[in-house]
Order: sequence, then structure tokens, then C-alpha cells
Amino acid sequence: MSEVELYPGWVSLLGLGTIPHADILEYTGLDLLQRIIDGKYPAPPISFQLNFALTEVSEGRAVFRGVPNERHLNPLGSVHGGWAATLLDSALGCAVQTLLEKGEASTTAEFKVNLTRPITPKTGEVVCEGKVIHKGRTLAVSEATLKDASGKLLAFGTETCSIFPAANLAAR
Repeated sequence: MSEVELYPGWVSLLGLGTIPHADILEYTGLDLLQRIIDGKYPAPPISFQLNFALTEVSEGRAVFRGVPNERHLNPLGSVHGGWAATLLDSALGCAVQTLLEKGEASTTAEFKVNLTRPITPKTGEVVCEGKVIHKGRTLAVSEATLKDASGKLLAFGTETCSIFPAANLAAR
């Protein structure tokens, strides 16, 4: 199954790209992420490279779906742990993003991943759900699970994000 068959339209007519920094001043974090889902922003390049997409958001929660394939294999033939870690980091960080006000940004300060089962291209679609367990003024902590279609736990993780004014984002 190809990326396009799995997620028709997720690489929008806008192609691949990132959220304009000016929009962080106009929209809440939840609004920004919903705009990605709605195709108002281009798909993030990482989602295309690793075959996953943001599919749901609500306050304190973000869900990604993805399908590992042969491009994600390590030398021994299973899906590289970095694929699962990147999917978890995305759900963990976006869960925090959903709680940010206009003008706030965040970045991962630390994260930990536990891999509980092997992932292969035969695993099929996986679901990664991140939830915020604490949000303060300058730090937030989230947790996420990565499960296969039958609900078996493949990996889980936790993350601490730093929260700061969007004006402090590196210029591009």
C-alpha cells in the first residue's frame, strides 16, 4: 500500500512545507494543527518521508496514523526504532501544541521511548496517541502509545517540552 493509497489527499495541492511563523501569532496551537489536518497548510515534510500523518486533534490530545514499509528497515530487516520514536515524538509534541495560546511555541526538551514489540512492514497501519499529563507556564509533559490495528502496544513514550514566546523561534 502506498502513501497516497493510505492517506488520499494528505499531501495536499499545497505540497510539503511548514507553518508560516507569522500564523503562530494569529492562531492557537490547536487551530494550527487542525489547519494541517484540513489541508490549509502543506503536509510537513517528515510525514511524507516516514509515511505518517496527523489525523485528529483536541485539547491536550493528538493522534497520528502511519504505515511502516521497506524504506524504514534497519540492517536486520525490522523497522528502525527511530521510525517509532519519530512518530511518538510527533504525537507527544503535538499534544502539547494543542494547549498553546496564540504567540506561544514549544520544542522537545527531552523524550524517552520504550519499544515493546518488533515492528515490520507486515505490522500494517499503526495509531499513535499523545496526551498531555501536565502543562505549566514554561514546561509541559506528555505521554503517548503506539499500537497496531488490534490494539497491541508496540511502543510508548513520555516527553517534556519547553514553552516559549514564538518571537524566540529561529529565523528561517
